[in-house]
Amino acid sequence: MQKNLLLIILCMAGLLTSMQAQTRLTLQQALSAAKSNSPFLKPVQLNTAIAQGDVVSAGLRPNPVLNNQTLQLMNEKNFVPDTKFYNPRNRQVWWQLTKQFQVSGQRKYKLDVATKNVTVTEKVYADAERNILSAAGNKWLDVWINKVNLDLIQEAKINIDSLVKIQEIRLKNQVISSSELARTQLLLEQYVLQLKNAEQNYKNELQNLKLITGSTDNLGIDEKDPVISLDLQQELDSLISLSYHQRPDLQAAQSTIDVAKSNIRLQRSLANPVPELGLIWNPQNTIQYFGFFGTIDLPVFSRNQGEIRKSKVQLQQSEQSLSALKQQVQTEVQTSWHSWQLNRETVEKYKSILEKAEQVLQSVRYAYTRGGTTIIDFLDAQRTWFDTQKMYYEALYNYRKSYLQLLNVTGLINQL
Repeated sequence: MQKNLLLIILCMAGLLTSMQAQTRLTLQQALSAAKSNSPFLKPVQLNTAIAQGDVVSAGLRPNPVLNNQTLQLMNEKNFVPDTKFYNPRNRQVWWQLTKQFQVSGQRKYKLDVATKNVTVTEKVYADAERNILSAAGNKWLDVWINKVNLDLIQEAKINIDSLVKIQEIRLKNQVISSSELARTQLLLEQYVLQLKNAEQNYKNELQNLKLITGSTDNLGIDEKDPVISLDLQQELDSLISLSYHQRPDLQAAQSTIDVAKSNIRLQRSLANPVPELGLIWNPQNTIQYFGFFGTIDLPVFSRNQGEIRKSKVQLQQSEQSLSALKQQVQTEVQTSWHSWQLNRETVEKYKSILEKAEQVLQSVRYAYTRGGTTIIDFLDAQRTWFDTQKMYYEALYNYRKSYLQLLNVTGLINQL
């Protein structure tokens, strides 16, 4: 009974381990995980809450101010006859309650600036999210190309390993010379060394993907994921126009202009004095006095000239930044679109080359095992096949990378 229970526990543990090992992320799943769990996004997300706190502060009204002044006679000869030190008739008390009143729409403009700053912060966060998604997508592609390279080397090693065994038998039968066996073994040793490096590179990139997606579990990638999921067959001008509406950094720059305009109105309103009004209760030697208090700055020297001037310059700066950013976006979309088109054509061309290299290798391998050609021809065909495979997958990697870059510069990556 105990043996059966132990066997069941081991099977369940093995099943759970297998389920974890079978977790494979597609590109979209990796982007979704990065969007939800990336440790680099969480601190940026808190900036929105900080900006919302400024909205609360902007909406607060000035607190009332309570002021007390007490004057006490110190010399007994000045006391009211037949009174002591603590008698109210030997003391004057001043109680004053005042409050500042914001005029000229100062509170309204403060709220307007703070609210628009929240919008800017949200757009900045969206742009940070765009960059994180781009980094996560590129890291997924790095894992993919390293896994493909690892599989390719493993396949080449298996092929050469089987050939080495055949060569050993052929040498024993004196069909080939020892140098032919040595050449084959040398190629196998090269693949063994490449395989160790490829395994380590693959593990390193997996760890990097784990970090950027905020994953705590064992993960891998879905190597069969086609990656290309959005149709980007639009004309270049359409993509540029689309990017003007989709890019969060452009939206943030436009929102910054709105903030600058509101700030000009705020600074102009702050040029007006803020009156402070209140009530006074003043018992002097038990005689009750009641009055009113009012004070206001006289705008003789300071009328907030510096801040008004600075706010106007900030508006010019924001407008120039938006103009420069539009030019940058246009350049990025143009270069990314052309690279994507070129890489797509390159992949299509490599597909036919790949088939030819496979056919040549099989033909030369068949001929060599039957003595119809030399070891040099076979090794050359093997290297050509291997290099063609690598170049094809590198071309596919560049094609997919340019696709991600195009999504990034157009702002469409946030929609994946």
